Amino acid sequence: MSFHHCHRDPLPQPGLTPERLQAQRQLCAACAVCCVFMAGEVVGGYLAHSLAIMTDAAHLLADVGSMMGSLFSLWLSTRPATRTMTFGWHRSETLGALASVVSLWMVTGILLYLAFIRLLHSDYHIEGGAMLLTASIAVCANLLMAFVLHQAGPHHSHGSRGAEYAPLEEGPGEPLPLGNTSVRAAFVHVLGDLLQSLGVLAASILIYFKPQYKAADPISTFLFSICALGSTAPTLRDVLRVLMEGTPRSVGFEPVRDTLLSVPGVRATHELHLWSLTLTYHVVSAHLAIDSTADSEAVLAEATSRLHSRFGFSSSTLQVEQYQPEMAQCLRCREPPQA
Repeated sequence: MSFHHCHRDPLPQPGLTPERLQAQRQLCAACAVCCVFMAGEVVGGYLAHSLAIMTDAAHLLADVGSMMGSLFSLWLSTRPATRTMTFGWHRSETLGALASVVSLWMVTGILLYLAFIRLLHSDYHIEGGAMLLTASIAVCANLLMAFVLHQAGPHHSHGSRGAEYAPLEEGPGEPLPLGNTSVRAAFVHVLGDLLQSLGVLAASILIYFKPQYKAADPISTFLFSICALGSTAPTLRDVLRVLMEGTPRSVGFEPVRDTLLSVPGVRATHELHLWSLTLTYHVVSAHLAIDSTADSEAVLAEATSRLHSRFGFSSSTLQVEQYQPEMAQCLRCREPPQA
């Protein structure tokens, strides 16, 4: 007697794979460096009376939140689903990303207010030496984090999608492995922080040699605060898309529909829903209306295989039913309109 089962992928082994363990070590090291130098920037910014340094520290806070979210999701990927959490705990790291964005907004709002007060009243003093030293250390810290997170060699995988939040779209092809994706996202973020730290360093050099230009500190605070808030826009957009059960950006409705309709025996499809638990954990469900002569088991197996191989869906739920002519006039069987 032949054996048929719905899960085409082998059961994942418990624990983290070697690649994910390497990603975990890289993220832990970078997060430790980030925390140490963030505390140093807070102290240095306080001693130097520099809001620009504080703004850079706030951006490091966002880095810490992002990397801790990645570490948290790596840990969550090893936890099985339960009867209460049938999808597992994947979406919790999306909530963590939202909390990181909100905290950055709150800190940046306070710094913007203080910078505005400084521009109105010039009764403040900047310790140019302390500011220059702290800014120089911040640049070195970002260079060290970039070195820790840098990955050499090609990224390639034939595995299914992981459960990690990283605001990088990989396109409709094969996704990057979870470890590579999380480390790559952190590396790109650190490069952005390095540019901001270089800007703070330039302002500190100007203030050190020309103390009369101390207004460069609140002005740079405004500029870098705008950059910091702007850097959260893609993350916020992605988080809201996930929480609102939106179609994944790297997967289109029409390509998925056409793929299902191309399966031999499928006459129509309806109730097609695409959503994500995270940006890299995509889910699909649909009804397939098939010919009366079609083999429902073969259709189900072929449709599931195509969805997994072409779009990398982590979970697919397909209901197979006999095609009825009245489905063409059924309101519930119609496709949703364009947004």
